[in-house]
Amino acid sequence: MSATASTDSEMPEGEIPRGNLSGFTRYLGKDLLSGFLVFLIALPLCLGISLASGYPAIAGVFTAIVGALLTTFLSNSELTIKGPAAGLIVICAGAIGEFREVLQTVPGVDDPMFSGYRMVLAVGVIAGLLQIGFGIFRLGILGEFFPTSVVHGMLAAIGVIIVSKQIHTVLGVTGVKGEPLHLLAHIPHSIFHMNPEIALIGFISLLILFGLPRINNRYIKRIPAPMVVVLVAIPLGMYFNLNETHTYTLAGHTFRLSPADYLVDVPSNLLGAIATPDFAALKYPFAWKWIAMFMLIGSLESLLSAKAIELLDPWKRKTDLDRDMLAIGVANTAAAFIGGLPMISEIVRSKANIDNGARTRFADFWHGVFLLAFVALVPWLIHRIPMAALAAMLVYTGFRLASPREFVHAYHIGREQLAIFVATLIGVLATDLLVGVFIGVGLKLLLHISNGVSLQSLFMPYLEVDEVSKDTCVIRARHSAVFSNWIPFKRQIEDLGFVQRKNLIIDLTDTVLVDHSVMEKLAMMQADFELEGLSLQIQGLDTHQQLSSHSHAARKGVLVRIRRMTIVAPADIEDMLIREITSRGATGFTVIPCHGSGRRELNGEMQPLQDKVRIEVIATDSLCRALMLFLQIEVKPEYRITTCVETVEVVQQEEFMPISQETAPAITSSH
Repeated sequence: MSATASTDSEMPEGEIPRGNLSGFTRYLGKDLLSGFLVFLIALPLCLGISLASGYPAIAGVFTAIVGALLTTFLSNSELTIKGPAAGLIVICAGAIGEFREVLQTVPGVDDPMFSGYRMVLAVGVIAGLLQIGFGIFRLGILGEFFPTSVVHGMLAAIGVIIVSKQIHTVLGVTGVKGEPLHLLAHIPHSIFHMNPEIALIGFISLLILFGLPRINNRYIKRIPAPMVVVLVAIPLGMYFNLNETHTYTLAGHTFRLSPADYLVDVPSNLLGAIATPDFAALKYPFAWKWIAMFMLIGSLESLLSAKAIELLDPWKRKTDLDRDMLAIGVANTAAAFIGGLPMISEIVRSKANIDNGARTRFADFWHGVFLLAFVALVPWLIHRIPMAALAAMLVYTGFRLASPREFVHAYHIGREQLAIFVATLIGVLATDLLVGVFIGVGLKLLLHISNGVSLQSLFMPYLEVDEVSKDTCVIRARHSAVFSNWIPFKRQIEDLGFVQRKNLIIDLTDTVLVDHSVMEKLAMMQADFELEGLSLQIQGLDTHQQLSSHSHAARKGVLVRIRRMTIVAPADIEDMLIREITSRGATGFTVIPCHGSGRRELNGEMQPLQDKVRIEVIATDSLCRALMLFLQIEVKPEYRITTCVETVEVVQQEEFMPISQETAPAITSSH
């Protein structure tokens, strides 16, 4: 979940659009058009996410409608689209599965699946109420705690789980269940036992989803790929007569088709599809685990999406994250009361909203209106959509979450970030979301401790504030600046900058570690300060070692042990020694003219004082050994020299790495 910020030069000129009564009328045309185009994307995704989550297909549409009609008036986020997200599929499906298993042993429960669904709705209500509390008490900042590599590792794991579940539906194989690793291992079996007609629909859908965005034509790029999938899949389903139960034979094998297995099932009466929560769920202790996961993961994803869309907003409008969290909490509570999934600020639909030219949050409102009108007036058309097409959309979404580029990106930031990313991913796949996230966070904390961060500073920043002028302050951070102590650090920056209107200098000289999460967040805050007409400068990192070449890589304030060689020699061989030292790769030297006497001079065997030079070279151990060998073999037999080697510590070892003879400059010295 990442975004690229627009530059100031890309900001449109003129009045900044606002989602008020004036903005509603002024930008009606643009918001209405964008809302319609987003509706075309949202409808199949809402249906697919619902089915993958174990909810009725219509539940996701309920969520998007409620989110659009409520949050438009409660949140000030102008361009985000609220609705169900693929990232919550794993939590929803896991919660329904656990309730279903328990209810199968309870006497008098005729339909454990539907009863489990109603109990998960109760979980959604409580999670929504907690999100309301987060917004009221301004706790949205808690989303800042989780390190970036852990979040991306969690999302990649969710992507793998989605693919492992939905690929079987794409192939037309039903009844495949189990843990993610089991589902992945079962893919070859499903390939060999695919239902050819269903698999053809699935493969064509995947081809459209992966291929359409690659066509380099600005008009084609504006066509929503999910809409094209639906327009192609429905006629294919009609051609294969999926609306009637029948069999067909191909290559000597008989295959069965039925609408119950391969078409989306939605009720003809929208009101009849409403389901109410069963609060008896709260008597089960494990229900509170799912409440925590609904609330934490949903809130985190929503906050990250809202921040990402801020960066993409052409007018750089700021979202009040606490107000947005309050709005999502209200909408989640309302959606759960009528049978809907949990919702977040969804990144893909929000990005499409921007690309389609939306101006205000009424584009989200109109997308909800179109969804409501469609499911109320033509629900029979939804029933024509093959589930393989919806599953293909989720496979595409899952692949993007767990794309190989995510692994490469983590590696470029730093090997330790890749380790945390992979540990979180494997932890989620092997256990569950919450445990996997804690595994990633725990590994990051251990790495910080191994890099010299004290336990005291791990969760509490040590900050000193000095006022250097009327409008400028310096914040000096000591010990560490890492993800786990970032929240109070961020509040200090915001109070001085946005509240007191001060320009800030962040001095990180005295930190032993500045991690990737803080580096990334400081860069984002620099952009926020610039938008406010303020400046935020970062200094003190020149004394830190960068753990990779990435601009947001962690910085470690360490001293590296290296060698310092001192050579005292006659002044007349100074040029020769410098030439030989630099030709062997030395990156620098110091020459000090001097006079002195050695043992022979003191014993009267030679002139008491001689003109000498003292040459100092900082070098790696291997280069130091090579220079010592040269002096021992080629210089000492002819000249009286003294050499001394000692160990010193430097800040950046790379400055003293040997340079090749081809690039070494020709250097001479004269006095």
